[in-house]
Amino acid sequence: MSDASINPSITTSSAPDREAGFGDYFALLKPRVMSLVVFTALVGLVAAPVPVNPIVGFCAILFIAIGGGASGALNMWWDADIDMVMKRTKNRPIPLGRVDAGEALQIGLALSGLSVMMLALATNIFAGAFLAFTIFFYVVIYTIWLKRATPQNIVIGGAAGAFPPVIGWIAATGSMSIEPWLMFALTFLWTPPHFWALALFMRSDYDDAGVPMLTVTHGRRSTRRHILAYTVLLAVFSLGAAFTGIGGPIYLAVSLVLNALFLRGAWRILRRDETASEADNFKVERGFFKLSLLYLFLHFGAILLEAVLRPYGLGGWG
Repeated sequence: MSDASINPSITTSSAPDREAGFGDYFALLKPRVMSLVVFTALVGLVAAPVPVNPIVGFCAILFIAIGGGASGALNMWWDADIDMVMKRTKNRPIPLGRVDAGEALQIGLALSGLSVMMLALATNIFAGAFLAFTIFFYVVIYTIWLKRATPQNIVIGGAAGAFPPVIGWIAATGSMSIEPWLMFALTFLWTPPHFWALALFMRSDYDDAGVPMLTVTHGRRSTRRHILAYTVLLAVFSLGAAFTGIGGPIYLAVSLVLNALFLRGAWRILRRDETASEADNFKVERGFFKLSLLYLFLHFGAILLEAVLRPYGLGGWG
């Protein structure tokens, strides 16, 4: 299938420096993003009130990971044109010419079908259907439709990235409840300050690619205000979640420390002017971005620890 017939703006290098190898095809699946998908889905699975057979649980996480990788391949297929002009993405397999964009499309579609079908068979149809919806949301609603249409693209994209713990919970229980949506909201509210901090020191990438990131459409000053606003909302929610079914004293202690650091970082970003930021190469913004990675990992790690200790009377408030 010709990629030009699907997305005419896509062109790839005609002279790759080497033939595609396993690592190139694996890179199509966005392994770093997949690691977040796997971890948060695992937390959703373990935090669920229904015990899961270890083999079934392993299969569920495997197929959710494959579904996440399929989304990454389809994202790279559609975004091949802008990936070639962004410093952050120019070394991906398609811009380098090692993998054809049409081939990435075929891989993404094949893995999407495989992951959805196998998750439904391994766990339940509801989980498989929700994984299918997640892939559709990320690829069609976010990547194809809204990423290049609105400066709120990251907010919308955050919803797609926040579904894995919900899928994990459904895989375990076959039903829905408030707890997985609390985990969804944690990732959803975290995503904008995380990516907007990155956009502050990578703005030229989005300018060159024509992506309407908030830094491009509204400027860095407005972006700084948005980071603080979302950080405050995130702090309120994440601390409140400590007193729900997924929380407990361990989670509360972790959340108090992390939110204090995160709020401090967002406030420092707000007070910065562009001259100072450029003078030290956006040191504060880069530090906030690195902290954001630790923020999400430790919050979900605390939820996981509460769930693991709960059967022994050590987790949660009971």
